Amino acid sequence: MNPGGNVRRCAIFIVEARDGFDLDLRGLFEGKSALRPRTRWIALAPHLDREVELDLDALAALGRIGEADWMPLADLAREIPATVLETLIASGLVITDGPESAAHRERDERVRAMHWSPLAAVSHRFSRWSDAGMDGRAEISLQHSLSEIVAEFGPPPPHLVAKAGEEAGIALRSPETSALDALMRKRVTCRNFDPRAHVDADAFGALTARVFGCHADVELDAGVRALKKANPSGGGLHPLEAYVLACRVEGVAPGLYHYHAGRHVLEPLASLDEPDLAALAHRFVAGQPYFADAPVLIALTARFARSFWKYRRHPKAYRAIVLEAGHVAQNLYLAATELGLGAFVTAAINEIAIEEALGLDAIEEGALAVCGFGARAPTKTTVEFDPLQRIWHGDERVSGN
Repeated sequence: MNPGGNVRRCAIFIVEARDGFDLDLRGLFEGKSALRPRTRWIALAPHLDREVELDLDALAALGRIGEADWMPLADLAREIPATVLETLIASGLVITDGPESAAHRERDERVRAMHWSPLAAVSHRFSRWSDAGMDGRAEISLQHSLSEIVAEFGPPPPHLVAKAGEEAGIALRSPETSALDALMRKRVTCRNFDPRAHVDADAFGALTARVFGCHADVELDAGVRALKKANPSGGGLHPLEAYVLACRVEGVAPGLYHYHAGRHVLEPLASLDEPDLAALAHRFVAGQPYFADAPVLIALTARFARSFWKYRRHPKAYRAIVLEAGHVAQNLYLAATELGLGAFVTAAINEIAIEEALGLDAIEEGALAVCGFGARAPTKTTVEFDPLQRIWHGDERVSGN
């Protein structure tokens, strides 16, 4: 640590209080409780890859160091113990202008340049998974029945709520049945894909164009272009990207691709053999086997700078991006249903694994969801919610679906 250097706090960090217990051997031998309650203070900073536990001295010291202006380290050393400063600098929560903080400083400056809202940055960074659903891990329950869940947690909140008495309700007219009604009634999340079927080239091209493609590209000002797509987007900025894991697509070699919305082409990123393809599909969807069987999986990511360019440190900017991913997924469901294909979307994904496979840094571009589509299996082996029986009659597929 250079005593002549300068320091400042990292741009964003949030402290979470976590209550737990320590083993109290003295209390045990004295006939008291063997557990002593303790609060741990955990710092979460989006430029770091890990949580940082703080003691009370470090927590107090962070409150005396600003995040905007550089402060002479020598001045702080007169107020804060050297061991505390050294620990905070080593953790990356306090950053120097010297070589010892070079890596932390570079990442912190990128967070600053991206204009993240603090709460959104921390939520996005620390809600990502790496290997959920792999090697028997239990982040996603694939085995518990509904009755077991109710037995453990009790019944769910009411499925419908009323805000006024029945006599106060104003009856609305029902719509005339249309082709859109028929399409929406057949929209069912698919968990039974045919593991041998391929998606033909015409269907694949039509679906990607309708859901992810660019329908117009307009220059609004010098150097400012806006896209017209099939989904609404905060500020009309369309920050989402589609990365295709093509497992079984006619005319497309198995592998990982980026879909270029303007040119309607797949840009090759990596060729994969069948075992690697299957392993990556399972990792993408956190070990959910019924989704990993889809012929096409698409990782939806967001280029955050595209939105944050306009909505700088805005508390709603990240929420708008997540909402946009939902709109895209619904369009995929409807486009796939029209083509007689099954579709799915899941937020239970291993974001870190996806970002590593795509060569992304979550500060700048991160995974939000994985969706996919393909032909359904002839027989249902995994439950699907189809109460209208438009897709399944019992465990057999309805003719034409």
